This record gives sequence, C-alpha cells and structure tokens, in this order.
Amino acid sequence: MTRVDEVVAELAALEDPKARAVNERHGDPHGVNLTKLRAVAKAIGTDPDLARELWTCGDVAAQLVALLIVKPKAFTEGELDTMLRTTRSDKAHDWLLNYVVKKSPHAAALRTRWFDDPDPRVRAAGWALTTHAVTTADLDRDALLDTIAREMRDAEPKLQWAMNETLATIGIEDASRRERAIAIGEDLQVLADYPVSKGCTSPFAPIWIAEIVRRREG
Repeated sequence: MTRVDEVVAELAALEDPKARAVNERHGDPHGVNLTKLRAVAKAIGTDPDLARELWTCGDVAAQLVALLIVKPKAFTEGELDTMLRTTRSDKAHDWLLNYVVKKSPHAAALRTRWFDDPDPRVRAAGWALTTHAVTTADLDRDALLDTIAREMRDAEPKLQWAMNETLATIGIEDASRRERAIAIGEDLQVLADYPVSKGCTSPFAPIWIAEIVRRREG
C-alpha cells in the first residue's frame, strides 16, 4: 500500500454521513469532519511531494489534506493553474487560493492569467486575487468598476461573489470611488437578500461598505 493509499484509507475511515450531508450543501462532496481532516494533515506534516500525489488521486478529502501539507513556493505557475482547474470542491478552490496561491511568488501572474478566463470558476479565482491585490497593486479601479457594473448581475454564483468582494473592497478602501461603488451595488442588488446571522455584516456591497467604514471612522 502506497502512502497515498494509506492517507485515503484513513480519510475513508473517518467518513461521517452527517458531515457529508452538511458538506455537500456547501459544494464539498466528502464526509470528513474538518477538525479530524486537519488532524490527519498535522500528523503528516509538510510534504509537497505527497501533496502532489494526493491532489491527483481523485479523492475530495485528499485534496483538502494536500492543501494543508504544501509549501506554496514549491509549485510552479503551471502546476497551480492545473490544480485550480482540477479542484473537486468549493472548499478546495478557496483553500488553494488562500493557503497556496496568495502566498506564492506566482500570484500576480496567475491573477492576470485567470482574470478573463472563459471558465467562470477559474475567472472567479482571478477576481479573488484581484480583491487581494486591489489595495496594493497599481490596478485600474475604474475599469474594474466598469466590468462589475456590466457583468456582475448575470455572473455565475462563485464569480459573482468574487466580483462583489472586489466591489466592496474598492468602496471601503477608496473614498474617491466609494459613492460609485455603493451606487453600483444599489443598482445591481446582488446579494441584497442574502441571509445573514445576527451580529454578522451583510455581503450586500452598500451595507458592507457602510458598516466597515463606520467601524474604521469610529
């Protein structure tokens, strides 16, 4: 039995129907409790080579473990592009961006590479990196707002969410464009009815922008 087989078998033994039901509602078709999954990864430690094998084995939980045992700098731009296009769950998509790509020296190149990709999930990754970069890189914020105003309403849900994050970030961080960002949000009404738990801020851009600005200004 290979090391990959051992890890996959360990994850299979942790399969919980209740966890699967919850995970599948959120776009993650596996049944392993994330606390237990993280414990498996912690026991393995950092192992980029094993991470590569786990990623390609076809098991959703194994992909998540892979993302917890990687070294971001160990992967080439091409490898990260392939990994994104072969994510098997929404969480793997998000973890890949947050745990690996954003910490990679290839983040800027991948943002450009993915930004106009025809695959909406890949393009969503480009927008997620844009949100990350919009306050530090020399990006054309007016052009971004133009694109959001034109395309966000009809975008695929994951892409729409990522574009909305960029819209809110521009509105929060750029006082000179805040009024326009709020106006775009009001016009599009994207996520205006999104259910929010008590004490949490709505992702509806006008509310999100106003609340974070209020907190910062005291």
